[in-house]
Amino acid sequence: MTLKSEGARKVAFCAIPAIDITKGSCVRLKQGLMNDSTVYSENPVQVARRWVNEKATRIHLVDLDGAFSGNQENTTVIQRILREFGEKISFQVGGGIRDIETVERLINNGATYVVIGTAAVNNPVFLERVCSKFSNKIIVALDARDGKIATHGWSEITKLDVVDFAKSLQKLNIQNILYTDIGRDGMQVGINIGSTLRLAEAVNIPIIASGGLSSAKEIEKLAEFYDRGISGVILGKALYEGNICLKNVIETLNRKFDKKC
Repeated sequence: MTLKSEGARKVAFCAIPAIDITKGSCVRLKQGLMNDSTVYSENPVQVARRWVNEKATRIHLVDLDGAFSGNQENTTVIQRILREFGEKISFQVGGGIRDIETVERLINNGATYVVIGTAAVNNPVFLERVCSKFSNKIIVALDARDGKIATHGWSEITKLDVVDFAKSLQKLNIQNILYTDIGRDGMQVGINIGSTLRLAEAVNIPIIASGGLSSAKEIEKLAEFYDRGISGVILGKALYEGNICLKNVIETLNRKFDKKC
């Protein structure tokens, strides 16, 4: 077992609430299926305000419609959130980002990081260009089912092995890899710690875990693997269903780590 070096750590372990947006509303999907969604709020700005008030230091903001269509479709509400809270906390924004102009617009509008998924897999030249221009501002989302990468809002499963593909990213200036086990997403059955840890130990890029988080204790368990490359976790359905209190989680992590994410 190889521990990640202190120099490789850019942030402390981070609990990151997600705001997934479709048709202007905040929703959660089960296993990435748009026809199996739950609307939690028709006002994503209000949701962002709630997580900011509960001491979130970073929010995961996703245009779900854009993830499926390939073009950002909830631009107005995303811009409102970035404009109101972008100077207070960090935001990582994803969904439908397929060109360098969109990346530039999001960063200029206040996004701290931009999350690229489908385009990272299908357009390596674009990924290299955007990582060169926006060094350490890019997060690559690797969504997998049974170890194979999925694209286009998880609707298409490729033959690409997630670990092999992740290794090919190490030469780029990437901030994080966001790894989601699609089969567990929205199910509250627990993060796939085994596969997440295997990925983290295979590359020198910090991994954000996602898909299936069920409890605050699970977050504490994941944080124990910080030295082995897992740098954060996405909080989704368990947070919205009230099974996790964000403020309490943040306070626990702040006691555990000397620096905030």
